[in-house]
Amino acid sequence: MAVEIKVPPLGESITEAVVGKWNKKPGDAVTADEPLVVLETDKVTIDVPAPSAGSLSSIAFKEGDKVRVGEVLGLLEAGAGAPAAKPAAPAPAAAPAPAAEAPAASDARSTPTARKVAEENRVDISQVKGSGSGGRVHKDDVLGQLNRPATPAAPAQPAGPRPNAAREERVRMTPLRKRVAERLIQAQSTAAMLTTFNEVDMGEVMALRKKYNDKFQQKHGVKLGFMSFFIRASVEALKAFPQINAEIDGEDVIFKHYYDIGVAVSGSRGLVVPVVRNADKQGLAELEKTVGELGTKARTDKLALADLQGGTFTITNGGIFGSMLSTPILNPPQTGILGMHNIVERPVARDGQVVIRPIMYIALTYDHRLVDGREAVQFLVRVKECIEDPERLLLDV
Repeated sequence: MAVEIKVPPLGESITEAVVGKWNKKPGDAVTADEPLVVLETDKVTIDVPAPSAGSLSSIAFKEGDKVRVGEVLGLLEAGAGAPAAKPAAPAPAAAPAPAAEAPAASDARSTPTARKVAEENRVDISQVKGSGSGGRVHKDDVLGQLNRPATPAAPAQPAGPRPNAAREERVRMTPLRKRVAERLIQAQSTAAMLTTFNEVDMGEVMALRKKYNDKFQQKHGVKLGFMSFFIRASVEALKAFPQINAEIDGEDVIFKHYYDIGVAVSGSRGLVVPVVRNADKQGLAELEKTVGELGTKARTDKLALADLQGGTFTITNGGIFGSMLSTPILNPPQTGILGMHNIVERPVARDGQVVIRPIMYIALTYDHRLVDGREAVQFLVRVKECIEDPERLLLDV
């Protein structure tokens, strides 16, 4: 009996997706709930499972095609999977054995995440040098291969009038990357963006982490990082300057008396901004756990649409990649975004003496239509005060 494989509901306001990858080809046996095809939207990636066991009989859309909710992606012949897998087993011929062993050997020398990244980026994982034990290939090995200059293909196929075509590769933008590009252009063309800067002495927070991190991790099961301090500091500053926790809607201003803080993270398919809900009601341990869980979901393509919606303010940390200074771009319709950067020991003046202190530059990009320079500068000063005197966060003063 033929069973239709349909595009499932994709989330509120999302009506179409792009076929990212078929995990099976026609004729392959499948088990119930086995992921058959990956659908990519401009916000999330969705695995479509097999509705029943059987074999994939036909595919209606190829990779890269756009599909809409409810459309039939392909047909599954229910109940055909189990019999299809058995005929090869009774044959005692030696030939099938190596064919069956090859995937297992490949799996053994690479992690599941590495194989997934390799498949998505069309990388031959057998050509990737592994850094793990026994040469096992990890995700970073595949990403490193992608970042290396491409080796020119053998000049057997001229590529038209473009002299460098053999050294170029044309890849279609993913829906997520297209959406990111659209939102960045939207922010630049609709908001009057301006950025102000300050510097923060991280010495007190670093000393606090060093003193209590072991006990903190033992009690709460998570490390004490910097992000929880900056979320708490941002919430305190947003309470003092509510224009930065607002949005412009036509001729109206919507002030938000809740604090859902977006934290920009690098997912497996690009930049995403999952949201920490009610950050003002969470302690440092809760914030660290929430940020850690959202980061893991982003890296493993497990973010739901609800995880990405409704933020009131955003924090981005370019410092983890080594950035000294940047001007972050607003995440519409928000009116503010805080940029964190790397921590560097710098000579500074303290009490008339030059001393070496761990300094981080911070940046606030804001919508000047709603936020004046005075409020923006004072916002950063408030963040600076909270980080340089972290007891204020704990005592709520």
